[in-house]
Amino acid sequence: MAADPYAQSGEYLDIFSRDAWQALRAPIAAALRQAAPDQGPILDVGAGTGLGTSIVAETLPTASVLAVEPSPILRAVLLSRLAASESLRPRVTVVASGIEDWRPPSRLGGVLAINMLGHLSPQRRRQLWQELRARLAPSAPLIMNLQPPAEVADVPATVFATVTIGGHTYEGSGEARPASDGTVTWTMRYRTYAASGTTERDLVVAYPWHVISRTELLDELAGAGFSAAVGELDVVVAVPGI
Repeated sequence: MAADPYAQSGEYLDIFSRDAWQALRAPIAAALRQAAPDQGPILDVGAGTGLGTSIVAETLPTASVLAVEPSPILRAVLLSRLAASESLRPRVTVVASGIEDWRPPSRLGGVLAINMLGHLSPQRRRQLWQELRARLAPSAPLIMNLQPPAEVADVPATVFATVTIGGHTYEGSGEARPASDGTVTWTMRYRTYAASGTTERDLVVAYPWHVISRTELLDELAGAGFSAAVGELDVVVAVPGI
C-alpha cells in the first residue's frame, strides 16, 4: 500500500470538510435516488471519515454500504462515527484498503467516489471505470466530483477553512505547484491558534495529485461505456450505457 498522505494531517480532515460536505449533500442525495440498493451494496470509494458514507446511509435507508478507506487515521474517525450510531453500525462495512488493492463485489447498487480522483493515476482511473461498469446495476449511478486544478498549473496559497473548538482556532490552507506527468504537488498547512492569537502548532504536509479536467473525465467515462453529466458543484453522475 502506498504511503498514507493523511498520516500527519488526518486529525484535521473531518472538521475542515464538514461545510463542504454540507454543500454537496443535496446534489449527492439527488443522484443517489437513482441507486439500486436492492441489487447490491453501495460502494463508497475513499470514504475518509464517513461524512459521505452518512449521506448514503441516510438517503438510502435500506442500503448496505461498503466504505473503502486506506488511511488508518481516517478509518479511526470513520469507525468511531459508525460505532456511535445505532442505525449505521449494522449497515456499513469498512474495508481497510485502497480501491487499487481491493476487488469490489460482482454487483453494486451504486458508487460514491468524492474528493479522491486525484489519488489515482490515469491508468488506474481508466481501469476502475471498466471494473465499475461491469458491476453496476442498470441505471445505478457512479457519483464523483471534479476538483481544482483542472490543468497542471500553480494554485496560490488560500485559506480554505477556519474552525474554532474550545479555546483553539484551527486554520487550513493550501497551495499547488506543477510537478510532472500530469500531477501537481499540494502543500497543505494546518495552524492551531490559542485564544490570544499565538500559534501553538504549525504543520505543513505535501502530497502529489493527478490532475484531470472535465473533458478528460467525461471522455474516459464514455470510453468505458458510461453516460455522464456534470452538475451542481461539479458533481459528476455517470450511469452505465445500454
